[in-house]
Parts: sequence; C-alpha cells; structure tokens
Amino acid sequence: MPLTNGDIPATTQTQLAAGQDLIDPTTAVQFLENEYKHQDGLDVRTLLDSKTHGGLTYNDFLVLPGYIGFPASDVALDTPVTKRISLKTPLLSSPMDTVTEHSMAIHMALLGGLGVIHHNCSAEDQAEMVRKVKRFENGFILDPVVLSPTTTVGEAKQLKEKWGFGGFPVTENGTLRSKLIGMITTRDIQFHPDPSDPVTSVMSTDLVTAPSGTTLTEANAVLSKSKKGKLPIVDSNHNIVSLLSRSDLMKNLHYPLASKLPHSKQLICAAAIGTRPEDKQRLQILADAGLDIIVLDSSQGNSIFQIEMITFIKEKYPGLDVIGGNVVTVAQAANLIAAGVDGLRIGMGSGSACITQEVMAVGRPQAASVFNVSSFAARFGVPCIADGGIQNVGQIVKGLALGASTVMMGGLLAGTSESPGNYFVSHEGKLVKAYRGMGSIDAMEDKKAGSGAKGTIKSDAGKARYFSEGDRLLVAQGVSGSVLDRGSVTKFVPYLLAGLQHSLQDMGMKSLKALREGVKNGDVRFELRTVSAQAEGNVHGLHSFDKKLYS
Repeated sequence: MPLTNGDIPATTQTQLAAGQDLIDPTTAVQFLENEYKHQDGLDVRTLLDSKTHGGLTYNDFLVLPGYIGFPASDVALDTPVTKRISLKTPLLSSPMDTVTEHSMAIHMALLGGLGVIHHNCSAEDQAEMVRKVKRFENGFILDPVVLSPTTTVGEAKQLKEKWGFGGFPVTENGTLRSKLIGMITTRDIQFHPDPSDPVTSVMSTDLVTAPSGTTLTEANAVLSKSKKGKLPIVDSNHNIVSLLSRSDLMKNLHYPLASKLPHSKQLICAAAIGTRPEDKQRLQILADAGLDIIVLDSSQGNSIFQIEMITFIKEKYPGLDVIGGNVVTVAQAANLIAAGVDGLRIGMGSGSACITQEVMAVGRPQAASVFNVSSFAARFGVPCIADGGIQNVGQIVKGLALGASTVMMGGLLAGTSESPGNYFVSHEGKLVKAYRGMGSIDAMEDKKAGSGAKGTIKSDAGKARYFSEGDRLLVAQGVSGSVLDRGSVTKFVPYLLAGLQHSLQDMGMKSLKALREGVKNGDVRFELRTVSAQAEGNVHGLHSFDKKLYS
C-alpha cells in the first residue's frame, strides 16, 4: 500500500525507542511505578535546603501538577487560624493603618477570612472598631441598644449614625430586661420634623415577639414569616431579654462562609496591640469591647517584651487567643510557643512596603521562613500565618503549600474600597489609594496614634512595632506609596478563593489539609525556577496585552 502524507510505517516507530523494544501502552502506569524509582521534581525538604539552594522566596519555585479527579468547586479551604478557632477560608488582612479598620474586618469575616484591626490609633477608637465588627452580625443580640421613653428622635438619629443601624427596642426604663413597649426603626425617625419629640410619639407598638427559650432556628423561622425588621425575645413578663435582626438573617443567606462564633453567631474579630506596658490598658479596653483574637504586633517577636505580654494575657484573659510574632527562625518560634501562643505570624522584611532586610540586613527570604517555622510549630499544634510577600494567587498557594495555615495580605488589599483612606488620581491618570508600611516615617510620626499627652507621638504603633519609642532619630524600615484600585473585596476576595481552588485542583489536592499531608509525605513535588524559567512563566513575546484578572 503506498504511503500518503502523514502516514508512518510501523517500522519507523522504533526510532523513538532508540533500538529498544516497544512496551504495551496500557502498562504505562505500572511501568512508571516499577521502573522509575525517582519521582519528578523535588520534595519540600530538598527544595528548601538552604545549604544547597540558599534562601528561597516564592518566585524561586513552582508546584508540579497532580491528577485531577474532581471539580474545583469541591476543594475545601477551611483551616485553623489559632489552636481553637478555624476559618472557612485562609485569607487575613494585615493590621496596617492603610489596610484594616472595621469595614475591612467586617467584610473579610463575612467572606470567611479574618481582618486584624490596626492599633495606630487611640485605644478607644480601636475598641469602637471592634464593637462595630461584633455588632454587625449576630444570632441573638444579647446586649441590644435599648431606648427609654424619654429618648428623643434626635438622639435616636445620633445613635443610628454611631452604630450604623436604626432599629432599637424601647422599654419602660430604657434598659435590658425591662418591659418592652415599642420599637423604633429608621423609617419612623427618618423624616420626622421635630427632633425634640420623644420616641414614644413615633415608635411602633404592633410588635411580633418570641418567648425566651426559643431556639435560633425557631426564631429565624418566625422572623422570616413576619414583615418586621427585628424580633424581640421576651420573658413571661414581657421584659426584653434579647433581639434578632432580619438583616442578620439575610447576611446568613448572602455570606454562608462567614467567620462566626458558634454560640453567639457574632463575627470573629481580631485586633493588634504592641508589647509595651501601656498596651495592657489597651488590651483591657479591647477585651471589654468583645475581642476574640489578639495579635501581638512586632517586627521581631523574639523579645522579653512579647514573652512577658503573652504570659500576662494567658493568665488574665484565658478566653482570648493570642497570635505572636513576627518570627522567621525556629529559635524565635520556640520561645513564643513555650510562652503559650495560640498562633504565629511568619515574615520579616518581605512585605511590599517593607525595607527591613535592606536597611537592617536582618530577616529571611519568605519561602524559607514559612517552611522552617511552620514545620516546627506544627509539632506543637500551633497554626502559622504567612505574613508578607503575597502579590497574587500563586503566592498564596505557595505559602499554604509550605505549611502556613493562613496567609496575611497588606498591599494586595490596600487598594480595595473597604480599606481606610480615599482614592485619588495619580500623575499617570490612574485611580490609586495611599499605602504605607508601618515602619515608614509617615506611620511612625502619625500624631493621631499617640497614647501619651494630647498632640504627642509617644507610643504610636509604628514606633512600638520597631522598638523605636526612645529614638531621637527615627530610622525608616518601610516606605510610603500608593496602590492601584482593586474594587471591592466582595469581588476581589472571591476571585482569590476561586484561583486557590483551581490551583489545588491542578495539584490533585481536595483540601488544604490534604495539601499539607501531601507535601509532608512527598506526594506533592516542587521544581526550582531559574531566571529564564521565571521569564518564561510570565507574559512574553507580545507587542501589547491587557492583563484582566477576573470578571
């Protein structure tokens, strides 16, 4: 039979085997297992061997693909953030004054992560932000804001501005556990002409209530059937004991991954403090506001100041979980673990606005830091946060693959609408937001953050974090700049989570727990990247392109 274009005679197939006998293709998997004793790539310990490869960071390696046997939507992202608290997603926002205040903390918690409120402000302002987070979403509201019959419409409007909601129960003496006589809503007071009128003149008295002892499920069912915005829970004498909100019921539907406490259904809230004596007073104010997790904020966590603070917190506030740091070596981690931390932050000088490694010549490449510290801390059941160096989804994945339970982001979230500050147009005509490292001169000289006399900068978070309170000359360990607009975290964070799920799918890992186990036993493999490989892995060879990340 004559050959036609594209035909290959059977005899020429042996050219591929270089004189060897061809093997039955159906036995390829068995042949691989029997004949190839070495797997592709490197195991994690070989990859992160500093004696051989030096200190690596995220861009220096890739994770090799595995087998896909499930859809990306099946990938579970739940993970611990402390010994006692787990999240549905592994994303945290950094306690920086251009990243996390109450709005960011609320939305990160609604999306399954956690926002850590910064402390470059007065203790009272920080506590107020904690209260806003805790009041944003509740199951039974056990301490509702209650009005008295003498409260005026104007005062009710002021309370709405303060708390962000306008539904208040009115009782005989204006306290919880007194007789309920009515409810005030935003509609009742919004257009009322005389602010001096008492709320009793406009309040609603046609109320739907539920008896004390009603379960949350039963109460939600009553609320969903009614046309009311609030459901007061009353005892046998019609005294109000708690409150349920329709808006919280809707939030449960829209944010199924929300990070909430199982008993109160309130959003989990974390906040940062320093390690100086005056921070003990700040801590008391935050604890009174309902804080769940305290983060000790220091660029170098292995200090007598932090160890003493950990001991103090564990003794006086046993219900608070404590995250210590920052650390980059197992020796640093060991001291904080022995002191009793419930979690660790890993990273020193790897943040986008941080220049500690350059100026101080102290720190460690982030990949080496995360692997070494997290593998050590795991022996003691202490979860770790990969803090810094996160610029994209791939680096989130790498931080988690190296053993971190969660990753903390600063610059990546600073451009979102939920971060503090206002947008402005850059010289290039692009919409940007201000962003600064906490070691920048701007942050260390921020007068509003002082805890000393009015108008001083005695002990702001920037200087406390870098042990610079007593310095006559400030040495910057961070810079100030701007970041591009990223829209709302309600769209950006779901993009990050979807990318993370697809990445784990490519690895053949169905959960973060499976990923950690696969890395530990050597099933997940890695490959070093040369400079040429890094160039190849990015966009190249195009005259122009539009890098749109999600839609």
